[in-house]
Order: sequence, then structure tokens, then C-alpha cells
Amino acid sequence: MLTLQKFIEKINSRTGFTGFLAYDEPMSRHTTFRAGGPADLFIRPEGEGFPAYAALLRESAGTEGIPLFILGGGANILVSDRGLRGVVLDTGGWRGAVAEASGLLVRSGTPVDEAVEAAAAAGLGGLEFLAGMPGTIGGAVWMNARCYDRSVSDVLKETEILDEAGARRWIPARPEDFGYKKSPFQGQRALIFSARFALTPRPEAEIRREMEEHRRDREAKGHYRYPSAGSVFKNNRAFGKPTGKLIDELGLRGLAIGGAMIAPWHGNIIINTGNARASEIRALTEETAARVKAALGFTLEPEILFAGDWGEGGSEE
Repeated sequence: MLTLQKFIEKINSRTGFTGFLAYDEPMSRHTTFRAGGPADLFIRPEGEGFPAYAALLRESAGTEGIPLFILGGGANILVSDRGLRGVVLDTGGWRGAVAEASGLLVRSGTPVDEAVEAAAAAGLGGLEFLAGMPGTIGGAVWMNARCYDRSVSDVLKETEILDEAGARRWIPARPEDFGYKKSPFQGQRALIFSARFALTPRPEAEIRREMEEHRRDREAKGHYRYPSAGSVFKNNRAFGKPTGKLIDELGLRGLAIGGAMIAPWHGNIIINTGNARASEIRALTEETAARVKAALGFTLEPEILFAGDWGEGGSEE
């Protein structure tokens, strides 16, 4: 702990810090699964100084060999019960959306639903399919979030990043760089600062009607009934059916390990029934994939990012 304290003191001596900072911060407070152990050091810089502070933090962590984990809205990750070593940089203090002539400029820490609301208020259509989705815009870009047959890359114009060389620059969104829930940022140490979306004028009333349809659909599918990360596995068109349907047909709804359960209403959602450990959620994810493989020969690919110290082979024991 002393090493981290000296590390952060060194950074703070070079630039002022405004925001939230805590040692041994439970990650269960910052993920939609509501599970996971502590972060050694959790930092959420706030205000206009965020980019400079975040850049300095990443540069210093690399120099000092201290692990650095970039956190968005915690909507698609499962942190191990042992937690995260080093520093967690929470982007949630860097938020805001500004309407432009050709679309919307959004800071990475902005909640997805907040960005959708900003677009609607400006009479800009194109983000409606994201209504009700948890997480942040930075995470949605990084993941190339997809729902209702649309992906973030369909409306993304360019992304502002801090690249691996420490340069802050805008990257045009090229269709060939994106795929099904894949983005070029997944293969590099880029820190996403902002995203610019190419949107089109549309009556606000029409936008809001579509937004509400998607929100009602998410509610009907039980996305908000219990802590979860939404879809656990990606859909593979080669399987002929949605992953949830495959799991349903194997009778796996309601299968539980400890406090983790496959949702009784949807095969591709694993829920925390109240006291699930991260190890139980991961074990159920692996058990589900194993049963599908044994019965159908299909290899399911998790959407969830397993973060933190899981030990060898993913086990925490």
C-alpha cells in the first residue's frame, strides 16, 4: 500500500487531483453484477483536468510497472473475488454531451442512456437503439455494443483516444476496423476520451417513442430484475439460433451455482440472486458453455470480460 501511496503522491505533485480516491475499494460497488473483490487503489478524477490527469496516470503506471485498469460503467465485466491489483481508473467523472451540426460529441464517461437523452433533446436520431443500455459511451465504443440489429460502429464517426505512444488524437471510424462486438481498441492500450457520432435530424417525439419501445423491451426481458451483465455469451449466426434459445432448449434456465443463476426467463442472462461470489458467476458461465459444447458441439464465446486475479485456469481456489 505504501508503494501506491507514494505513487499517487508523485502524480498529485505534478497535477492537481479533484475527484474520488479510495484504497481497497470494493468493485462490487462499481459493476452491474454487484460482485467482485477490492481494487488496491480506485481513482475517479473529475472535471476538466481529467484528460491530463488520466494521461499522466497511465504514463506513470507504465514507467513504474504498476497495473492500470480502465473502468467504464462496469456493465460487461466480472471482477474476481480477489479483486484488481494496482490502480483502477474510473472514467465516470469525465462526462457530458454536446450537439453539433452533424451529430453528437460525447465524453467517454457519460452513461449511455444520458447520451441517448441528449441526442433526443437535440432532435438527432441514430442512438435510439441504445436506450436503456447500462454502461458508458467509452465502454460501448470499446465493445462496439450491439442490440436491435444495430452496432455503435454504424453511427460512430470518430473516436478521441490517448494512444500507446501517449499522443492524444482522433481516429476515424472505418467499417473494416469493426466487427460483431469488436473494435480496434480492444487490441491496444488506447484510453478512449470522447466519441463523435454522425446522427440525422429527426422529430424528437419519434425518437422518444422508439427509445421507450426499447426500454420496455429490456424491462420485459428482465434486464433490470437482478444484478447481471445482460447477455453472457455472444450470438454466433453459424449456430442457427440465438445463444439464449440454444441454452433454453437444453433446459438450463434456473441452473444455479451458489448465488449465481441462469435467469428463469432467459437462457443468456446470468443473475446475481443476492449474494453471488464472482467465482460462482464464472463457474456457472463455464458450466453453461461446457453443457452446450457437450450437447451441441458449439463453443460459446463469453461477452463478459473476466478482470482481476483469477489464479491459474480461472480458479480462485
